[in-house]
Amino acid sequence: MTAVWGGAVRRSFTGKAALGALAALLLAACSGAQATQGGGGPGGAVASPSAVAPSSAAPPVVSITPGAGAGSVRPDAAVAVQVQRGALTGVQVRSAKGEQVKGQLDADGGSWHSTGALTVATTYTVTATASGVDGAAPVTKTSTFTTLKPAAYNGARLNVGDDQTVGVGMPIIIRFDRAVRNTDAVLKALTVTTSPQVEGSWHWMEASQWVGRNTEVWFRPKEYWPAGTKVTMTANLGGVELSPGVWGRRTYSTRFTVGDAVIDTVDMAKHTLTMRKNGAVVRTIPVTTGKPGPQWSTRNGIKVISEKAAELRMDSSSIGVKDQADPDFYNEIEHWTMRLTYSGEFLHARPGSEWAFGKQNVSHGCTGMSMADAKWLFDHSRIGDVVVYTGGTRALESGNGLTAWQTSYDKWSA
Repeated sequence: MTAVWGGAVRRSFTGKAALGALAALLLAACSGAQATQGGGGPGGAVASPSAVAPSSAAPPVVSITPGAGAGSVRPDAAVAVQVQRGALTGVQVRSAKGEQVKGQLDADGGSWHSTGALTVATTYTVTATASGVDGAAPVTKTSTFTTLKPAAYNGARLNVGDDQTVGVGMPIIIRFDRAVRNTDAVLKALTVTTSPQVEGSWHWMEASQWVGRNTEVWFRPKEYWPAGTKVTMTANLGGVELSPGVWGRRTYSTRFTVGDAVIDTVDMAKHTLTMRKNGAVVRTIPVTTGKPGPQWSTRNGIKVISEKAAELRMDSSSIGVKDQADPDFYNEIEHWTMRLTYSGEFLHARPGSEWAFGKQNVSHGCTGMSMADAKWLFDHSRIGDVVVYTGGTRALESGNGLTAWQTSYDKWSA
């Protein structure tokens, strides 16, 4: 008798023949199980599927530069990791404080190099993991090295702090404690990101009586900052040799916001100050500016508010007038002051000169107005706001205040 299952033909057994066949099948099954589990038996063995022999493939070889234990490593030297007979699956470079150095893995996984800056006098540990080929086991390798400790440092300061809101004319300024010789290396360490995207450029300020040569590098956009712009600046100076043997101390950064577009125009011939906010005229104030003459006349040009103080002592001895009998001598507390130049031009209240406001220029170079108008202007202005002076003959010198807008952008960005 035959039965068909799934297209296969099998024969049906009965009686002793069936029992004998069943016993034979059971014996064969038991023998097969013993051979598989025991790993051997008469007449040959059947290998266990779970007993896989270890691969004879050579493991990957990972090399790291700088090597383990290296000291006095230049922080501007890249960290490099390479692998033979495998592919890199992970690379980390961390300082003893846990700060991570960014890097780039090649497309084929054969090498990795750092893209972030190292810092002087810092210990780093490199951990690299690579997978093998042809079944070879993965490999992890580490290397610890220390960067050089400089003989001298050059510190830096920023003019804009975190979370400030500034006017549309505010440049970003990095001021160094001493002159920088490797200026191109500094520029490569500086990044500015903005939202929305804004075109801009860095510029080393030339030597003047206010700014030493190559002691200040400034960033300004092509035009005034758009109102509402978010700005982030990072200066990775801890890994930069600023001058031969002199290094930067650390990374400096700031994040700030640009406020409304407030632009004041002072017409010195008409004796007025007109404020525009986001293009619309807000108020016109009668003022007096510097009296005629090469010493006291107010400078023409685009100035930017750099400081604010509700009260400030102003002393003519700072500009060379020390004799109290001199009619140009003064030493007084002024109110609602806002600095425009390093040489001493301010916006401020000038009680006692009410007769001149809107009519005549009688000051020592500052822009004076009534106490009420000065208070209003102070309350509606911020550091970084632009004040444009017209109608005069005396030029504003480069570096005498936040004078970034006195230079054409083509020259600035060159």
